[in-house]
Amino acid sequence: MNNPDLNLAPESRTPATPATPAPLYLRRSGTALLLDFRTGEPALLHFGADLGPELPDLSLLTDPVPHSALDVPVTLGLVPQASSGWRGRPGLRGHRGGTAFSPRLRLISVDADPGDGASAVLTQTDPDAGVTVRTELRLNDGGLLQLRHTLVNDGDSPYTLEELAAVLPVGRAAAEVLDLTGRWCRESHPQRLPLHQGTWVRSGRHGRTGHDASLLLAAGTPGFGYRHGQVWAVHLGWSGNHESFVDTTGDGRTTIGASELLGSSEVTLAPGESYETPWLFAAYSDAGLDGITAAFYAWFRARSHHPTAGKPRPVVLNVWEAVYFDHRLPALLDLAATAAALGVERYVLDDGWFRGRRNDTAGLGDWYVDEDLWPDGLTPLIDAVTGHGMEFGLWVEPEMVNEDSDLARAHPDWIAGPATGGAGNAPAGRLPERWRHQQVLDLVNPEAWQYIYDRLDALLSENRISYLKWDQNRDLTEMGHDGRPSVHAQTRAVYRLLDALREAHPDVEIESCSSGGARVDLGILERTDRVWGSDCNDALERQTIQRWTGMVVPPELVGSHIGPTRSHTTARTHDLSFRAVTAMFGHFGLEWDIRHLEPAERDELAGAIALFKEYRGLLHSGRMVRADEPDPALRLHGVVAHDGGEALFALVSVATSFAEIPGRVCLPGLDPDTRYRVEAVYPAATDRGAYLQTAPPGWLAGGVEATGRFLAGSGLPMPVLNPEHGVLLSVRRAGGGAPHSGTPVRNS
Repeated sequence: MNNPDLNLAPESRTPATPATPAPLYLRRSGTALLLDFRTGEPALLHFGADLGPELPDLSLLTDPVPHSALDVPVTLGLVPQASSGWRGRPGLRGHRGGTAFSPRLRLISVDADPGDGASAVLTQTDPDAGVTVRTELRLNDGGLLQLRHTLVNDGDSPYTLEELAAVLPVGRAAAEVLDLTGRWCRESHPQRLPLHQGTWVRSGRHGRTGHDASLLLAAGTPGFGYRHGQVWAVHLGWSGNHESFVDTTGDGRTTIGASELLGSSEVTLAPGESYETPWLFAAYSDAGLDGITAAFYAWFRARSHHPTAGKPRPVVLNVWEAVYFDHRLPALLDLAATAAALGVERYVLDDGWFRGRRNDTAGLGDWYVDEDLWPDGLTPLIDAVTGHGMEFGLWVEPEMVNEDSDLARAHPDWIAGPATGGAGNAPAGRLPERWRHQQVLDLVNPEAWQYIYDRLDALLSENRISYLKWDQNRDLTEMGHDGRPSVHAQTRAVYRLLDALREAHPDVEIESCSSGGARVDLGILERTDRVWGSDCNDALERQTIQRWTGMVVPPELVGSHIGPTRSHTTARTHDLSFRAVTAMFGHFGLEWDIRHLEPAERDELAGAIALFKEYRGLLHSGRMVRADEPDPALRLHGVVAHDGGEALFALVSVATSFAEIPGRVCLPGLDPDTRYRVEAVYPAATDRGAYLQTAPPGWLAGGVEATGRFLAGSGLPMPVLNPEHGVLLSVRRAGGGAPHSGTPVRNS
């Protein structure tokens, strides 16, 4: 055994025999994981609240043995297995030509990092089945747990892997399950159901994360909310097919977990080969969903490559909804000049710049600047954009190909599908149905991978490009390479492509867009600098999409743009103030033809951009707070500085309220003993479009001072907002210096 006596304070260690290491007890930031090894396998005893520095004698805490059951207590293992009596979902499913179907893994080593006390590697093996499973555990600052397995085929014949899942125990107090679902332009919407005996499974078979993917799967105590209740939650950091599940067995124990969803014989390991699962990210909170969010944000922001580590997030203009495929240089130059005057810092040229691309039916794969549209290349536009002091960004969709393209005509065998690859350059038999007139480029093919890498590398080397908007606009239906399922291999190939480009061009930021929010996961976010939460810029839809995407992903990584007055995806019309208030809580930008604004609207937009710049340091570093607002027509969310000195809240009306007035609305998350000054900074109290009231509450025009305890306990009377409007509330420590330097935005 390696380091058998580990990670326990001396007074809490259980005496260990040479054959039995002491329990593994990882503790950090109020969260703990406890495993016991007395049965010969790592038994999951606890994941949840910190149990303190001292443990009881675990040998006395054996489960009873009921009638009509195994004659020994059933172990819930780190890799749950039927050989230990587990009757729920097994952790490992596989076989060796139909044999070795029921592994009996037993612990052979435990290695812990003595420096941090919150990470370990456990190795289990079954010599008869010829498999070894190595498990990595990391409990990060902030309380986010990472868990992944690596399976090695130790046998002398192929081993077919069907599933290798990461699971954790859920406390018996959990009674509800919450996850997310959605569709295009309506991603990340919550759904709840009671937790019953049996299994709740969410399967994603899109070949990408999916518009309906459950970014977060949570189990919790009855009625758990944003600020109250115990919650156990998991996320799988993987961009391909996957399953997440909550499983309650007949003995009353509940597990929560996830795995890659493998196709038939998709992973068959030759002797000596290995398979590594994606990371499972897990968090526990005794203070509701906001505690889960805090754990994820702490992990993101501790990364050395987190994009806010080097500079503030630039205000973006994406020209898609301004010009679509109509790429004429005078119009694009006009957009650049207008954007710079408003305070935009990054200009992104979207789809339509490359050969043959006049609409979405042709050109994908031909990643050369279209000589007919751009006789002098992209240089004139790039020079103008950078001359205005802005960065230049470019849209690409490297993983897809149009059948009407030079690439597909030259290499039809590079199109992925269910059939075996054709001879020479012949097409590979039947192709999947088209999606947006496109097919999937088989990046598992080394030649196709190298072609895409070379073209993108050339674009980035030959042009001053600071940013790639990397799109992926279809599901990977019938994804195959040489007649075999290849979602797993394609996903790994995309990861390798991103990694190689980032190594070659470390100063280029990359956005993950996938028809909007169809690829939002921590696997892709390890390789990209933000995600596009949705193709929908409708502010009302975005209120829900961003709230729930933000459960896991911090706002600086979620693109959030002010769209046009009339939404291009829903045809709703919204005032600029509502669109700006919504976009403020993300990576702020514009996707709108801003060339022909009225002067008053231009002034208001410039003021909103300036307001975001004043607050973005707070918005992209502080604690996210969401109130359990009793009125379903109202939503309150905000960001509070970690030192409690400053906060920015948004009160939003998403519908008409049952009550005439909203009453006193509480502002949670502030330091209770600090005195604060609260001011409404946008829109102005006199804005008749935002408010429906004869007279506002007395404090609205000039602000008010109160303690954090008062603001959280009693709250403030709020203005009567019209439906689909909002107001930004600045909260600053009173007497701590001058008020925030941002000037309230003037409304048209």
